[in-house]
Amino acid sequence: MNQSTRSRLFVLDTNVLMHDPTSLFRFQEHDVFLPMVVLEELDRHKQGHSELARNTRQASRFLENLVRHASHEDIVNGLPLNQGSEQAAGRLFIQTQELAHPLPASLPGNQADHTILATALALGELLPDREVVLVSKDINLRIKAAALGLRAEDYQNDQVLEDVNLLYSGRFELPEGFWEALGDGVASWHEETRTFYRLRHSQVAEWHPGQFIHSVDHRFQAVVRERQGDEAVLELLEDYGGQRDVWGIHARNPDQNFALNVLLDPQFDFVTLVGMAGTGKTLLALAAALTQTLEHKLFQEIVMTRVTVPVGEDIGFLPGTEEEKMTPWMGALMDNLEVLAGRQGTEWERAATRELVHDRIKIRSLNFMRGRTFHNRFLILDEAQNLTSKQMKTLITRAGPGTKVVCLGNVAQIDTPYLTETTSGLTYVVDRFKDWPHAAHIILQRGERSRLSDYASEIL
Repeated sequence: MNQSTRSRLFVLDTNVLMHDPTSLFRFQEHDVFLPMVVLEELDRHKQGHSELARNTRQASRFLENLVRHASHEDIVNGLPLNQGSEQAAGRLFIQTQELAHPLPASLPGNQADHTILATALALGELLPDREVVLVSKDINLRIKAAALGLRAEDYQNDQVLEDVNLLYSGRFELPEGFWEALGDGVASWHEETRTFYRLRHSQVAEWHPGQFIHSVDHRFQAVVRERQGDEAVLELLEDYGGQRDVWGIHARNPDQNFALNVLLDPQFDFVTLVGMAGTGKTLLALAAALTQTLEHKLFQEIVMTRVTVPVGEDIGFLPGTEEEKMTPWMGALMDNLEVLAGRQGTEWERAATRELVHDRIKIRSLNFMRGRTFHNRFLILDEAQNLTSKQMKTLITRAGPGTKVVCLGNVAQIDTPYLTETTSGLTYVVDRFKDWPHAAHIILQRGERSRLSDYASEIL
C-alpha cells in the first residue's frame, strides 16, 4: 500500500455496504479498506428476503467480481475499483494481515465494532502519511472513534440535500406587483371551462412543471403546465373549497385545493404529498382515488401499501392472508374510509357504499412488489418517508400503463434505522421528479384534524 499518496483511505463499516452495496465505488479517487470482520458480518446477514439481506448479497457479488481473477499479490497491492465503475479511480484493499491496536479495557460495545476501530487505528499508525477515515452509519461508533482520536464520517453519498429545509416545497408565491411588471408579456385564453396564461418574466426561470403558483392573498391559484427558460404556461386551478367537492370532501386551505387538483388531473402520473400529521394527506388521496375509480371509471381499483416499521415494540408474526397481515398497519386507511364511506344517505345506503368501497380497495405488502406490474391502478404509498431511495425506485417502477402513483409522508417522522430526512426515499423522489412535467408535489403546511391536534402539534 503506497504511503506517499495523498488520497484518503476509507475504512468501511458493515452497515455502509448493507445500506448501499454500490458504496464500494462511490469514493472517487480515494481508496477503500475492508476489515476481515466486515466480511464475516456480511456472511451472517446474507440470509432472508429483507432489503438488507438483498443488499448484503449484492455487496458480496460485487466483491466476488473484483477478486475473481486476482492473485494474492494483487489483493495485497489493492484491486482497481474502476473495473466495477468508471467513476471510481481508487483501489480496494482487503485486510490480509493482523492489524491490532490497544483499546481502553472499559470500552463498551460489541466485539465487531471494537475490531473495526482497532483496525482503523492500526492503519493510521501503519500509514502515517495517509488520512484514514472510518465510514459508518452507526452514530455511536462514530462517537467512539472521535473519542479515540480517529476521524469518522457518515456515509453521505445517498444524501439528497444538505439540509431538509432546502427540500422543494412545490409552491411559488408571486411577489407584490408581479402582474404589473409583466406589462404586455402576458396572454390568456380559454379552452372550454379551462383558463390558461402564457407569461414571460425573469422569475419564471425558477419555476418547475407541476408547481403551485399563487398570489399573496391566494385569489390567484394556478399550476405550471409548461416552462421554457423565462416563459411559462399556467392553468387556473379548480376551486374545491366552495360548491364543488371530491367524494364529499372540500378543500379547507389553498394547499389542499392544489393537492386535489393534481390528484384528479390525469396529466400527473406521480404525486407526492408531504406534511405533518393532520394535514389531510391520506383523506385527500383516498377521496380523489374513490372519485376516479368508482365515478369516473379511470382506474380499475385502488392499491394501498406502506412500509411496516413499528413505532413501538414489534407485535410479532401476524396470521392470515397478505391483506389480513397488512390490516393492522393500515389504521389511517380504515379511519379515513369510515369518514368517506358513510357521509350521506340512510344506514342501508351507507352500509352498501362501505361494502362497495372496500371491494375496490386492495391492501398490498411492499415485500411482494418485485416483479409485479400494476395496470390502471391508483397506487397510494403511505409512510413513504420510511423507504430508501432503492425501495422507492422498486415501487414506482411497478407502475404500468394507466397507473397513478401517490406518495404520502412526513420526513420529520422517520422510523427506519440509518435513514434521515436528507437520505429518505421520499426526499429523493421529490428532488428527482421536480422537473418532470407529469409529476407534482406540495408540502401541506396547515393541520386540519382538530383544534386539539393543531395545538398539540405546536406545543409538544
